[in-house]
Amino acid sequence: MPQPERPPAPMKPPSKRAVAAAVGGVVVVVGGLLTLLWSLVDGGSLRAPIHLELVRVGLTVLLGTGGLFGLYLAWRRQRSTEIGLQQKERDQADVARAYELQRESFETTRLHQERVATATERDAEARRITDLYTKAVEQLGSEKAPVRLGGLYALERLAQDHVEQRQTIVNVLCAYLRMPYTPPDNPPVLDGTTDPAVRKELIAEHREQVQEREVRLAAQRILARHLHPGDTPDNPVATFWTGIDVDLTSATLIALDFSGCTVHTTSFRGATFTGDAGFSRVTFTGSLDFAGATFTGAADFAGATFGGASFRQATFIGDADFDRATFTRQVNFAGATFTDDVYFNEVTFAGNAVFGGATFTGKVAFIGAAFTRGAVFRGATLPSTRYADRKTPSPWTRLEGARFAGGVPAELAGFMSASGEEAVKGTVPGS
Repeated sequence: MPQPERPPAPMKPPSKRAVAAAVGGVVVVVGGLLTLLWSLVDGGSLRAPIHLELVRVGLTVLLGTGGLFGLYLAWRRQRSTEIGLQQKERDQADVARAYELQRESFETTRLHQERVATATERDAEARRITDLYTKAVEQLGSEKAPVRLGGLYALERLAQDHVEQRQTIVNVLCAYLRMPYTPPDNPPVLDGTTDPAVRKELIAEHREQVQEREVRLAAQRILARHLHPGDTPDNPVATFWTGIDVDLTSATLIALDFSGCTVHTTSFRGATFTGDAGFSRVTFTGSLDFAGATFTGAADFAGATFGGASFRQATFIGDADFDRATFTRQVNFAGATFTDDVYFNEVTFAGNAVFGGATFTGKVAFIGAAFTRGAVFRGATLPSTRYADRKTPSPWTRLEGARFAGGVPAELAGFMSASGEEAVKGTVPGS
């Protein structure tokens, strides 16, 4: 920092001796001049007026000199005062600068201390989270079902309090559900044994399976609870975990109910759904994979919204309800098996709809369905009876009001009446 120019040092006031010497000197000089002039004047009658004039001039010179000297003293005092004020201002500036430097130093020290405290607090919080996470995961490995349940709820609480931990904890829950599991029979199968020890062992094993089922149901409910945005998705509830990916590949899921949930990228590839599976009004914002999945009970996808979805080689043993669902991109049911009734009424297929090689053995309904792009049914097996020609409750295929923007697939042409009552051929309005 450049040093500012310092003002000159204040003048010292003249001493009394110096003032007296200066006044005496002026008086001597003026007196000497008057004396000299006095002696030079001669001439009788003119001497008195001239002497008087000399006295007057001398006094004037003396007074003028004194005035000049007074002005000099006044200027000197003023100059000394100004220099003193400048020095005072300089001193004040030095004090202010020293204070500012001290304040900056204090502020720098304070900020450093705050950063250190924040880092320390953050590290402590990270260690605390890690400890809680580790203990909860260890609880999941316990042989006791209540301890495993405690681990699940500890992870749920940790994820609710720490957004950055949510995906990791969902991954842990999904990994737990992906572990091999066989649901228990009810009542336990004793294989006709009468050996008390064997019966006791089978009953204990059945009890453990039942307890594990409760743990798994709790894990499923935790996922469903936090993937549900509430009644107003635009203003989700505080318990909603947004942008979550779910990987339940090859998992065994028990009466899973994700109705109304919003999920990002999701995989149920090869999963087994025991009991009914609820996906009504669910929104899949990312890709969805049900390839090779097995639904042992009813599968409810009514009102669901899909992005790209794959149900290749999936098996639906119970009813499959896709009424009013929307597929915003391609959906693939190639090789899927529907052993019971399946409903695609008022479904919107915004992308290609692929049903090639699918097998429909129950009733099939595409009433009011809109195929805005290609519809592929090559190799598909559908009930041969048209709904209009039904005479018994046997399976039938129903296509009233179905619209095919890319033309009616040849495999479905036989189900179309000549009058067009069972399907609308041609383009979809607005496509």
